[in-house]
Amino acid sequence: MSHTPHLSLAVLTAALALSACGKVEEAAPAAAAAPEAAVAQACGKVTVANMNWQSAEVLAHIDNIILSKGYGCEVQLVPGDTMPTLTAMMEKGQPDVAPEAWINAVRQPLDAAVQEGKLHYAAKSLKDGGVEGWWIPKYLADAHPDIKTIDDALKHPELFPSVENKGKGVVHNCPSGWNCQLTTVNAFKAWDAAKKGFVLLDTGSAAGLDGSIAKAYERKQAWLGYYWAPTSILGKYEMVKLDAGYPHDKEAFEACNSKAECDKPVKTDWARAEVFTVVTDRFQKAGGPAMDYLKQRAWGNDTVNALLAWMSDNQATGADGAAHFLKTQPEVWSGWVSPEVAEKVKAAL
Repeated sequence: MSHTPHLSLAVLTAALALSACGKVEEAAPAAAAAPEAAVAQACGKVTVANMNWQSAEVLAHIDNIILSKGYGCEVQLVPGDTMPTLTAMMEKGQPDVAPEAWINAVRQPLDAAVQEGKLHYAAKSLKDGGVEGWWIPKYLADAHPDIKTIDDALKHPELFPSVENKGKGVVHNCPSGWNCQLTTVNAFKAWDAAKKGFVLLDTGSAAGLDGSIAKAYERKQAWLGYYWAPTSILGKYEMVKLDAGYPHDKEAFEACNSKAECDKPVKTDWARAEVFTVVTDRFQKAGGPAMDYLKQRAWGNDTVNALLAWMSDNQATGADGAAHFLKTQPEVWSGWVSPEVAEKVKAAL
């Protein structure tokens, strides 16, 4: 799952607003009903990709509620995933909206589709982007304020003791078979972690990695390893991302650090994944005021992490999570819409 400047839709919005004003002047007796009718007419039917990971799923359901209840759109949620959804949007113009598109992996063809006018970037879904790297628990960071970078942490193998390798420190790896397993192995090599007294622990699965963090937190033990955001685990357990101490080297990362066969990996930060809402040209032209919402709707990892943690704790669906978020955090989402639309959404919850 990975930004280009947003494409402005101000001209379209202004034109629709002027058009609506013209209708009001021609039919003054119906003035009170005109704005709502214009919104519904402008929006019409819209297909929204319900991507198959937790943060994207809940965002699709938030869009469903706000677009339908706030703007009168006729929303259909359709199954989605990064590559199939964006490919279908580029080739077939459907679905209309990909709420949380991690675009790094398809940046070149997606940019081409945007330049051709087939697709458009709306808001940054995650305003601070998707984040990867090595993390430690906040209580450990508070107790050891000198540990701010990966190099700092690797000076202290005694703080991260391995159960199976006495006298060694341990770095927890990404789940087997995931690309981040390769990048963590290569980061371990690049930082000469073995020579500094560390071993790399294969956590086996996402459950194993999550479980190792939960166990460390329950016992207030040290933990060092790979993780990413947004996730429910980082919403439940407060972790601090270590500074790599080096900028992201795109060329080296793609040529070697992300490959299984990498003889000379380099010290480099992970790329910050670029995450956008992508819309079709049809909906940009037909969506009317609903497009204003999709240009504004952006949230941060802290907000998403906390919501995902609530969903995991309560075994909640994306629909449950969306309703909970809209009911409990109007201070976050009301800025995405007009006061009138916000009241409609609140009344529908």
